[in-house]
Amino acid sequence: MMQTDGALADLQSLVHRYGRLNPALASGPPSSAVRDRLPDDGRGWEFGGDLYTPPGTPAESAVLVLFGALDGQPAHFHATAVPEDLDLLLTQRSLTLRQHPGQVAFPGGRVDPGDADHVATALREAQEETGLDPEGVRVLGNLPPAPLTISNFRVTPVVGWWDRPSEVFVVDEGEASRVFRVPVGDLVDPANRVTTSLVREFPTGVHRFRGPGFLVSGTLVWGFTAIVLDRILDLLGWSQDWDRELILDITGWDATLPLPQPGR
Repeated sequence: MMQTDGALADLQSLVHRYGRLNPALASGPPSSAVRDRLPDDGRGWEFGGDLYTPPGTPAESAVLVLFGALDGQPAHFHATAVPEDLDLLLTQRSLTLRQHPGQVAFPGGRVDPGDADHVATALREAQEETGLDPEGVRVLGNLPPAPLTISNFRVTPVVGWWDRPSEVFVVDEGEASRVFRVPVGDLVDPANRVTTSLVREFPTGVHRFRGPGFLVSGTLVWGFTAIVLDRILDLLGWSQDWDRELILDITGWDATLPLPQPGR
């Protein structure tokens, strides 16, 4: 089983190859041999369109993609490329929010005028949402921004490693209903992967969305968060082959309802 320091090296290599490495790590960047362990499928960090793009300039925002060996609860699924005690921090948005209610998300939000950069935004928002201590987070760097077109955001993922884990909890129930850590091994488990399907009506007409989904920790991770997670796992070479023809239709569904059964 790969140790967590190997996972850390892969994450640092991911940022070094596709994004911007934290300057504080520049004195010892990953070697080319380590970088070359990452697969190159030609896609890189590129994303297609989403459901509906509102008019106007996208708002800048940032999320914290925080990995670490945290709570000692091993994954149910064992994969050679992923340590069984490697976790990822996620939140579940409050059902009362106007945008993306009940969806599972990375901690994060809109850039404030007082934020020095996207890293500052991601750490501030994560502290406000989950109570984590930013001093315990080693920032590896930024990945290029990705479009969250349905709500017109331009989101910069900040990749972090939790050197000194702190307690996390729901700080504001108006913002989040849940803060939790999910084993990365369970995210890569093919039994937990589905393709989500959603039909919604927008001013421009009826739009159909299809994207990756993860059935983990008693809930569904889908939408923007699942798209980013899916790409990160692919680029790291951590993904397992999964059945992309297994469809979960979530039209009309929200997190207050039982999940429908996937089918073909």
